[in-house]
Amino acid sequence: MSGGLLVAGTTSDAGKSVVTAGICRWLVRQGVKVAPFKAQNMSLNSFVTTEGAEIGRAQAMQAQACRIEPTALMNPVLLKPGGEQSSQVVLLGKPVGELSARGYHGGRQRQLLGTVLDCLEQLRGTYDAVICEGAGSPAEINLRRTDIVNMGIARNAGLPVLVVGDIDRGGVFASFFGTVALLSPEDQRCVAGFLVNKFRGDVSLLEPGLDMLLGLTGRKTYGVLPFRHGLGIDEEDGLRVSLRGAVRESVVAPPVGEDVLRVAVCAVPLMSNFTDVDALAAEPGVVVRFVDRPEELSDADLVIVPGTRGTVRALEWLRERGLADALVRRAAEQRPVLGICGGFQILGEHIEDDVESRLGHVDGLGILPVRVRFAREKTLTRPSGEALGEHVEGYEIHHGVADVTGGTPFISDDKGHSLDGCRVGQTWGTHWHGSLESDGFRRAFLREVAAAAGRRFVPAPDTSFAALREEQLDRLGDLIEQHADTDALWRLIESGAPQGLPFIPPGAPA
Repeated sequence: MSGGLLVAGTTSDAGKSVVTAGICRWLVRQGVKVAPFKAQNMSLNSFVTTEGAEIGRAQAMQAQACRIEPTALMNPVLLKPGGEQSSQVVLLGKPVGELSARGYHGGRQRQLLGTVLDCLEQLRGTYDAVICEGAGSPAEINLRRTDIVNMGIARNAGLPVLVVGDIDRGGVFASFFGTVALLSPEDQRCVAGFLVNKFRGDVSLLEPGLDMLLGLTGRKTYGVLPFRHGLGIDEEDGLRVSLRGAVRESVVAPPVGEDVLRVAVCAVPLMSNFTDVDALAAEPGVVVRFVDRPEELSDADLVIVPGTRGTVRALEWLRERGLADALVRRAAEQRPVLGICGGFQILGEHIEDDVESRLGHVDGLGILPVRVRFAREKTLTRPSGEALGEHVEGYEIHHGVADVTGGTPFISDDKGHSLDGCRVGQTWGTHWHGSLESDGFRRAFLREVAAAAGRRFVPAPDTSFAALREEQLDRLGDLIEQHADTDALWRLIESGAPQGLPFIPPGAPA
């Protein structure tokens, strides 16, 4: 087998990421050496590869579906929003500056086409198949001239395009037809067909519509995937606790102890890597919710201040909402608080920021003895260490450099020397994302929280976050294998879009 495929969508959040992952897992189970690719990703959920490159978490998840290590080649351009009008541009895993939307689409994006095509070509030279993911919709005709992630990459790389539509939202037939009809004749030749996602009910009732769609467009539907809860793993920017649905659907024992543990996550602006709490949501008896009011902290056994792309902005938001005062009171009462990355910085004494907000000196909440200075160089590492007597691994993505002047080290090396973070009473802070995915450390941390909260909660002794992730990826592979026309999909990946596909007017200018 040798080929590729671009998975596009009628809209954002149509299911491109999970469909791409499902196709990758189905292929790898057939013995195909496969890799994922997304030329340009806009997301605040990112990951660090072993070579120290920052890419979208969705591509890291898709690499896991392929059972390979993620690399910067799989997501050469990552845009990290810093507000309504600008984003940090991460190129081949390293930040190269901030650009406004107009500045990026006005010329910079098109300049990157050669880079993304080169990355794709390298992957295609190494793997039997490369499954690419588009962004938004391929019919964004206002952006087509500079497009490097949808039809721009499909045309230049000769990739067939499969358009995914979310039928749960409604209007899927109009979306499929309109997507094709708004493309130029040259672009339309790449669109091989459709895939219906999130269908509820009797498929036979849908089939007349699919037959009509074939008659109208000359393009077949490659499958109808049923609605399944809990498959939104490593979402790009949706506020979801992604493993919760999957855990509830599987056969999970009730809480081991007599109590549940309630976790409240402050829904700060520009929240990044909220996937950090997925491992908590995977624990039987742990209830995770996102909050934005101080009264919602009152019954929480643990409050998490998560990472954010705008640390100073998030700090201001906490103060405006009254959450800052609630966090200070909570820490003084020795009730558990955990700050992660930007959340850790917020809990400190002060922040010197001439990089992100450019506001200079800003007072933090003063809960932890930490002073933060924003460096222009971003820290991108995959560290490991020990905490609470357990091995812990994570990844760092931050500009802020922490000077810890007191408290107890949170994460240390095997000789007891501090590696990161600190603890004062029942308040912890760390720059490490993903640390709660380390099973032994997560259980030890939850035991500490339960004891401090006075809860008779006991972590399950056998919850494996990595195993749960594998189960989810296998479920995605099962969806493709059981509900898609895999023979036709195989031919599409290997041979490209069928010849002689009709043009659907009016089309867009070439």
